[in-house]
Amino acid sequence: MEKPSQASQPPTTSKATKGAKGAKGAKGRAPAADIGFVGMLRWAWRQLTTMRAALILLLVLALAAIPGSLLPQRNQDPGAVSTFIEENGSWGEFLDTVQLFDVYTSVWFSAVYILLMVSLVGCIIPRTKHHFQAMRQAPPKAPRRLTRMSAYRTTPLATGAQQRTAEELLETAHEQLKKSGYRTVRNEDHIAAERGYLKETGNLVFHVSILATVIIMAMGGLFGYSGQRVLVEGDTFSHSLVSYDSFEPGTFFDANSLPEFRLTLDDLETRFDDEATGAQFGQPRQFDADVTLNTPEEETSFVLRPNEPVRVEGSNIYLIGNGYAPVITARNANGDVTYSGPVVFLPQDGVYTSTGVVKVPDASPDQLGFGGVLLPTTGRNDSGELISTFAELRNPLLVMDAYRGDLGLDSGAPQSVYQLESDSMEQLVGDDGQPFQMVMQPGDTAELPDGHGSVTFEEIRKYAALDVHHDPVQVWMLPFMALLFGGLSLTLFVARRRVWVRVSGDQVEIAGLARGEDPRVDEAVEELTQVLSLESLEPESADPDADSAPNRSGK
Repeated sequence: MEKPSQASQPPTTSKATKGAKGAKGAKGRAPAADIGFVGMLRWAWRQLTTMRAALILLLVLALAAIPGSLLPQRNQDPGAVSTFIEENGSWGEFLDTVQLFDVYTSVWFSAVYILLMVSLVGCIIPRTKHHFQAMRQAPPKAPRRLTRMSAYRTTPLATGAQQRTAEELLETAHEQLKKSGYRTVRNEDHIAAERGYLKETGNLVFHVSILATVIIMAMGGLFGYSGQRVLVEGDTFSHSLVSYDSFEPGTFFDANSLPEFRLTLDDLETRFDDEATGAQFGQPRQFDADVTLNTPEEETSFVLRPNEPVRVEGSNIYLIGNGYAPVITARNANGDVTYSGPVVFLPQDGVYTSTGVVKVPDASPDQLGFGGVLLPTTGRNDSGELISTFAELRNPLLVMDAYRGDLGLDSGAPQSVYQLESDSMEQLVGDDGQPFQMVMQPGDTAELPDGHGSVTFEEIRKYAALDVHHDPVQVWMLPFMALLFGGLSLTLFVARRRVWVRVSGDQVEIAGLARGEDPRVDEAVEELTQVLSLESLEPESADPDADSAPNRSGK
């Protein structure tokens, strides 16, 4: 009896096959292999060094800089930061905890731009190598079927004694393409041309410039410094560390390198618009600070305005704020002066309603503290409350509360000059049993209750808030910014394309292929076809409107 053939036997499935099928799962896919720790690092590096990651990090860096423009920054206006935290309580303390008042020096902002630098370096180096190799290579030969290109034209070869030969026509195409900026190569039966490498060059220049800009900013932060000083009219600022109200040195800043000079604020002219209507009423129109500069070599004067910094000894001096400083004199019960001088009040709104504090640690029998509001032009609202109606000093009024007790200056804990720690102090009470309050105009004197002396409101001076910024590598920012915009222009406006011209039998094929977005590739092929059409005709029939004009096929 014959055995059944193998083809007639029923199909069988081995255990190994079943196991393999079961391992693939319901969707028929094999489980992912474990790439290990090194493989995970390699994958993360490849993701970080892609151009997409660089662009995302650049966008994140721009978004991260937004809080720096919306919230006051400690290195620019520490007083405004203190006021914001005090007014917003726990919310302000939370924002301070996450470094939103020190955005550009925060840990998270630094982490973003360090990652951006690593990403840019990781994607620029291999792309530069590849681009250099591509530029050295000859344009690729024409494909077998040029009809598949995005732009395609044909023109017949004319017949006659004076017709152009295929060799002469290719030579004409070669010269025309070189004249149009193409890199060309002559092959046996066709011309291959390519242009637009400046597009990729511009792209690389753009990203190198971004990297250089970030490095320059980082170098400026390491070796430069930024300091703020509020200067009242008539006062002089000596350029030293102890004279700054706040100072932010770079990591490698050398305090001994500070140049020697002195600034005196002679006068601050301010003007607000009282003739405009609507939202423009009361808007500032002029802030001119007349400043005298003294250096070891000479004495000069200049006018400082907002957004018009003056360069002094390698540093830029900016006018970043202004306001009013009432001159307060405090005396004890014996008439001895315990405090006298201008007090900086910080503007709180567009009409310069300003707040400030006066601390008198030498008062007796108790230390005194005053918290006040300055109204440049006094008026009343619908509820009868005192308000400021204009920013200029037209009807100034100073309203202050008085406290006695321990100011806390001897505790060693730092305090803001714009805040009064009144938790351990007691507010003075008048004869009527109500909290004592002083309402004074310039020249007025108020007697304090309980034998604490008196307070005189002498006058009002103006002050200018100055920012002194030194960046030793700032000079390199301009050329790299120019390269950045130049590279971006090349990337946006230079088109990369390939063109082939081939003589095939009794016709000439012209084809173009855009490498990316190039709406003019069809127009370029059409212009080249026109030139070659006239060259291929006999002189007496070179009119393109004649009956023998070449036939142009579509794409």
